[in-house]
Parts: sequence; C-alpha cells; structure tokens
Amino acid sequence: MDNVDFHFMDFKETVENLVATDISPGTPEVIDRLFKNVGNINRESIAEIQDCQIEEMSVNLWNWAITKKIGLVINEEQKAKLRHVACKLIRMCEHPDASEEAIQRQILMNMKTGKGWMNVGNVELADDFFQSAMTSLEQFYFKLTQGSSTEEDVITQKTAVERDILKVISYQAEAAVAQGDFQRASSCILRCKDMLMRLPQMTCYLHTVCYNFGIQTHRQNKYEESSFWLSQSYDIGRMDRSSVEPEMLAKVLRLLATAYLDWDSNEYRDKALDVINLANKEELHPAGLFLKVKILLMGEISNEELFQAVMEILHFGVSMNCCLNITKLLMDHEREPVGFYFLKSICEHFQSSEDTSKAQLLHIDMLLQRKEELFAKEKVEEIIIGHQTGKPLASELIGYFHSIIWKQAARSFEVQNFDDALLWYCYSMRFYEADQSDLDVAKLQRNMASCYLHLGQFDKAKEAVIEAAQRDPRNIFTQFCIFKISIAEGNSEGALQAIITLEYLLMTEEQDENNVSTKRSSGVMLLGLAAQFALENGQQIVAVKALEKLAKFSEEPQQVLTALKCLFRLSLPRVFQMPDSENKKKEMETLLAYFNTALLNLAQLFEEETWTLDFKINEAHWFRKTAWNVAVQCENDPLSMREFFVFSCMLSQFCPSDQAILIAQKTCLLMAAAVDLEQGRKASTPFEQTYSLNRALDLIYKCRDIWNRLKTTGDFSSDPCETLLLLYEFEVRAKLGDPLLDHFLEPVWELPHLESKAFETIAALSMEKPACYPSIALKALKKALFFHERKESIDVLRYSKCMHSLVNLLVPDGVPNTELCPMEEIWGSFEDALIFISQTEGYPEMEILSLMIKSWNIGILQYSRRMYVSTEKWCSLAMHFLDYLGSLKSTYETQVNILYSELVEVLGKKKGSAFNEECCWNKVYTL
Repeated sequence: MDNVDFHFMDFKETVENLVATDISPGTPEVIDRLFKNVGNINRESIAEIQDCQIEEMSVNLWNWAITKKIGLVINEEQKAKLRHVACKLIRMCEHPDASEEAIQRQILMNMKTGKGWMNVGNVELADDFFQSAMTSLEQFYFKLTQGSSTEEDVITQKTAVERDILKVISYQAEAAVAQGDFQRASSCILRCKDMLMRLPQMTCYLHTVCYNFGIQTHRQNKYEESSFWLSQSYDIGRMDRSSVEPEMLAKVLRLLATAYLDWDSNEYRDKALDVINLANKEELHPAGLFLKVKILLMGEISNEELFQAVMEILHFGVSMNCCLNITKLLMDHEREPVGFYFLKSICEHFQSSEDTSKAQLLHIDMLLQRKEELFAKEKVEEIIIGHQTGKPLASELIGYFHSIIWKQAARSFEVQNFDDALLWYCYSMRFYEADQSDLDVAKLQRNMASCYLHLGQFDKAKEAVIEAAQRDPRNIFTQFCIFKISIAEGNSEGALQAIITLEYLLMTEEQDENNVSTKRSSGVMLLGLAAQFALENGQQIVAVKALEKLAKFSEEPQQVLTALKCLFRLSLPRVFQMPDSENKKKEMETLLAYFNTALLNLAQLFEEETWTLDFKINEAHWFRKTAWNVAVQCENDPLSMREFFVFSCMLSQFCPSDQAILIAQKTCLLMAAAVDLEQGRKASTPFEQTYSLNRALDLIYKCRDIWNRLKTTGDFSSDPCETLLLLYEFEVRAKLGDPLLDHFLEPVWELPHLESKAFETIAALSMEKPACYPSIALKALKKALFFHERKESIDVLRYSKCMHSLVNLLVPDGVPNTELCPMEEIWGSFEDALIFISQTEGYPEMEILSLMIKSWNIGILQYSRRMYVSTEKWCSLAMHFLDYLGSLKSTYETQVNILYSELVEVLGKKKGSAFNEECCWNKVYTL
C-alpha cells in the first residue's frame, strides 16, 4: 500500500472513530485534522475503495454532525468543517449515471455546506459549494426532462428543482453582497425575480432576501445599493400581496425613504417624500408620519403648508405620543409658530383624554427652552391649581413635571439668578404631597438652601437644611450644605464637624448604592468642592482637612496628587515657621504621610494610559523637588531630614535616569546614610546602634549602584562620593564588628585616588568605640604620613596631627605597645618625626614637646628594665627634640640637661654595686 493509501486508511479510521464515540474535549482537534487532510485525497488515489464505502462514510459523518448535540463542544466553524469533509467525500462518487436519490443528496449537502460557510464568513468556500449545487441541480433537471415518468410527476419535480435553483442563486447573491460585488449580486437577484413567474410561492422568500440586503448595505453606508435592494424588495412583495403583508411593504418603504435621505437629502428629497407617502398608504404608522414631517422640514416649505400637513395627521387617528414627537421635531427645526399652534390643537383634539397633561407639560418645556418664562409660569400655575382641585396629573407625569421645573431652576442658578431659581423650586415644593418621596423633598430643600446661601439668607438656609437632614439624615449632600453654611458664617468648628460626618458616611457606605448621593465619586467631588469653598473664604485649616480626606477617599491618582500639591503649598510655610516642638514633630510626620501617599499614587498614575508620559514625569519631578526642599530645611531635625531625602530619591525613580536625576539620587542617599551613621554613633543601646548602622549600610549599597551608573555619564573624578561611600561602609563594618574587615580593606590600600585625609579617617574610625582595630589604624596612619611626605607643599599641621595619632597608638599611656609594633618600628616613627621637624618649619611646639617627653620616658622605662643601651638611645633622642623647641626650650633645657648628665653618669657606673645603682636610680625620674 503506497503512502496515499496509508493516509486515506488513517483518514477513514479517524472518521469511523469519530462517529462511533461521544463528544469529548478532543473532538475539535479531530475535526480540524480531518478538514486539513481531506484536500489531499482524490478518487484516483483510492481507486481500490468502492463508491458505496465512501458514500457510507460520508453519510455517517453528515448524520453524526446533524444529529449529535455538539453545540456545547464545537463552534459553528467546526460544524461547517464537518459538512465540508462529508460533502467532499460524496463528491468523489459523482458520475453521469448517478441515481436521482444520489444527486438529490449531493444537492442538499452542497447547499447546506455552502450556507454553513456563509454563516461563519468564509464566502470563498461557500461559493465553491453553491456552484457544485448548481451543477448538480442542472444535471438533475436534465434527467427529469429525459425520464419516462408521467407528465404530472415531471412537473412537480421540475418545480422543486427550480425552487432549489432559485435558493442557490439567492445564496450566490448573498455571497456576492458579502464580497462587495454588487454587479454579480444584482444579476443573481434579477434572475431569481424572473423565475418568480413560475414560482410565485417563493415571492415572500425573495422579498425578505432583498430586504435583508437593503438593511445590510444601509448599515455599511452604501445608500445607493441599499436603495436598489429595498426597491427590489418592494417590487417583489407587490407581485404576490397574499404572501406579503402591507405592514411589511410599508416597513420596506420607510427604510427606502431613509436610504434616499442618507444618500443625498437634497437630490432625493422629493423621491423620499413620494416613497413615504406610498408607505403611509400601505400602512399608517407613527414612524411614517414622523418621517414625512422630517422630509418636509428639509425643504423650503412655508409655515402654512407645513401646518396644513401636520394638521392632517390629527385626522388619521394617531396617538398623542406620535403627535408630541412631531411637535418636538418642529421645535428642533425652529418652526415654533407651527409647533406651538400644533401643540394647542393637540390639547384641543385630545381634551377628553387622560393624556392631555402630557401635552401641557411638553408645552411648558418648550416655552422654557425658548425663554418664554412668563407664559410658562402661567401654565405651571394652571397645572398646580388643576392638580389641587380635582384634575391631578397622572402619576407617571409627576416626575416629568418636577424634571421640567428643576431644569429651569438649575438654568437660573447657573446664571446666578438665585431669586428666580427659588421661585421655580417653590413651584415644585407646592406640588409635593405627603405621599411623595422624602428623598426627593430632601434634595429640593438642599437646592433651596443653596439659593438662600448665595442670597445671604443664612437663617432660611439653615431651616431648609434642617428639613433636609430630618428627611434624609445620612445624605452626603446634606452635610455639604451644612459645611457651606458653617463656612459662610465663619464657623470653623461646624465646618470641620461636617467634614468628619461626611467622612463617616463615606466609610460606612450603608446608604442605597443606586442613589447618586451615596456613590464614592460624589463624596470625593464634594470634598474637593469643600476644600475650594473653604480656601475662597479664608479657612485654610478647614481646607487642609478637606484636602486630606479627598486624598484619602479618591480613587483617581491625578486627583489625589493635585490635592497633595495643595496640601504642601498650604502646610509648608506654616510648618517651617514653627519653633522646634512636639507639634512641629507631628507636622513633620504628617508631611511624611503626604509623601508616602504621593509615592503610591504616582505608581498608579504611571500604570494608566489616560495621561501623557511627559505629564506623569512632570508630576514626579514636582514631588521629588518638594521632598528635597523640605529635607534641606530640616537642619535641626536630622531624622526627618533623612526620611525626606529617602522620599525624594524614591520619587525620582519615576523620572528618566539622566545625569541630573542620578546626581540627585546619589546626593539624597549620601545625606540619608550620613544621618543613619550619626544616629548609630549616638545610639544609647546596642540594638539601636545596630538598627541605624544596618539602615545606613542598605543606603550605601543603593548609592553605590547609582554612583556606578553615574560614572558612565561623564567625568566625576573630582566628586568625593566614592571615598565617602568607602568610609561610610568601613565605619559601619567596623562598628558592627565585621570579621571580614581586613578582607574588605585589602583593595583599599592600593587605591590610587585616596588621599591622606581618607586614611586618617580610617585610622580614627578603627579606634572609635565600639570598634577597636589598632593594626588597621596603624597601617592607615602610616599610609597617611606617606601621602603627606609625597606632597610638594606639605601641610605641617595636618602632618603633626597624624604623627601625634600614630605616636599615641604606638605608645599608649607612655608605654610602648610592642604587641602592635616592635621597638625598632616605634623608634623609626620617632626618628621620622625628628627628621621631618629638622627639615620643616612650623611644626607645632607642643607636638615637639610631646615627642621629647615620650622619648625621655621610654628611655627611663628601658632603664628600669636594665636595657642601658636602649636607655641612652631614647634619652639622647629626647635631647635632639629639645634642640627644636622654641619658646619652651628655656623652660625645659636646664632640667633635661641635668637629668641627662645624671643619667649618663649612672650609666657609666653600671659596673658598680646594686646599692649604688639603686641610689642612682632614685635620682633619675621621668619628665
């Protein structure tokens, strides 16, 4: 068996397994595999397989697809693929001598498969199956004309075939419409239309097909094509009025008129008018009457002609709603004379109807929209009096009445005509009865209170608000009214209490979620308005409280950031003027909380796509600069300074990492680390010290990362950052007792850019409690002296201080530290000092004196240890230092010379008795 046969056998087995099993999650994958492989199979490649076997496989697959409830597992496209595979298989069995039953089956399968592909949008595949169906239909039709059946049977069968031909051609038209091929689609439909003479029973079907084409092309703004299809739909529908209702024909005509207007209202307006008149003859429908008036309004028709046209509508027995809609249309086209007169005629025509009030209300609404307020007020009075004297408004119209009144009141309020706004609200209040909604009355009272407030009538405003609070005590708008009244009266405590209550209501969220007054966004809006109102009236403390609540409850990052900006601008001048106290400390904590909120909201802002990147970056810059400025103002509060610098650095992370930002970040972290180090030095407990030092170490690491990035942007050879980071880290490690401290310093000793000052600092830090690393201090001091000596211009004072530190380290408490350094090296350091003094001017006299005394005392110490040669050596060195004393030489010269003479004499008698040695010793004493 060759490869093709093998594939087919595998294909055959897949089909058999599919139809023999239930639907499973893997079924769609099997269908896709069959659909992909069926194109690789043809009749010649499977000549050994009989037609009956292929037909059986095809029919089984087809029946399985239409009988199984497979919609829950596979979609419409996969259903089309199943039909596609079955149909392709059955096509392999086509031959001229096929039976009528086989041909009919092929026709049905091709039509259904093509329709299935049309439904999922694959028009090309659909066309292929429609063409195959047409070929089979023509073959079958030919067989019928050549058969030996009775004439009656032939006619019946031919009619059935012709009906299928018409359907297939309509399907091909549908495919052409989908492909935008109007020429082909119209040819197909006209061919179908010609066939209707023999198939009148298909009239309704073809009428509907054209109507659907008209809708489809109209939605695509193809108005010319839409007009063609709708015209064909109407013409076809008229061919058999028994099958197409007049209502449907009128519907087609109304859409046709609309298509003409959308196509070109100037050129086809008259045509559209003729069509809509025809539609209204077929069926009198409100939409048709409305469209007719709309078309008339597009022309230059006079008011008299227009009035005559609309008055005819009243005689058609249409509903009031239709008449009112036409009235609104007239008003919208600025035909007020016709509109108002028509409205009056409507009221007279429907005077016995319960809907008369609807026309009256529309009349009031139209009058107010056109600023005919005086006439409108008369109509409102009539409505109110009628409602109170036995002519009540229908319940569904009461809301419309209040809506009209409140809109007019709002218009007056917007133009600051508060007296007029009150008048309209009073109309609404007169209309309310006991059974009306308390919430609506509460809202009305709040609106009236706002008017009273603007008019300066605070007592009346309070009365209205109290009434509103009684009816709707948990309403945030009521609290806002209380707030505004308190601010207007200068009652800060009352305003603050209103803010607190408003916050409570927002937090509890126990009100009706469908009420706009309870929504969080409304509460946030009120907090923003409250802050603005307080600032406008000079109440900064109240404004700050409102802004804080706004920042707390708002879910819009930009709104929160704006509130925080206002808070900083209000708070910073006041805080910086405060003397150091607990109150100022609390204010600093508040500012830190503001920055934390800003940090969180900036992160959210950068996730949103509403704002441009430049805007977001500018916001970040504002807050980082503000944090920096606050930090530099905190000279007397290092802990706060540290936190503000850290915030500035964190906020700068939202900005582009250019050189300026990296420098700012580096500086912030250095300053913050310096504060942590200082706190570590002053810590009263080991725990506090460890905590501060570890915080400093974390900042040092972060700063070093930024420093490494910064160095790639330019030349920073003069920047001391790297040295500072080294010294900071050394101090932390030294004070924390790092066992790897020597390992940490190994590369440091070889750094070319370090100067003597850095090594002096390392030496000092090495011995600063709780650190104690004398060997490191010794090495650092030697490095420092080495760098001093290499300089062309030597700083004698700094050299002397460095030497002083080295001598104190080598000879603590006057006793040489031979465990740290051998006596030879100690001698070398004193000798180096003497050489330097002999070659340099300006060496501090007290430092020379100190060296002289230490040298002498070391000599005497050596004498006590019977090390006479060493004694003479050290004391002789002291005499050399004596030579370089200035003003102090006269003070010490006589004493030292006498002692030295005695010492030399004693050393000369060292062969004497022990008693004599003791006597001589008693005469020798340290300086």
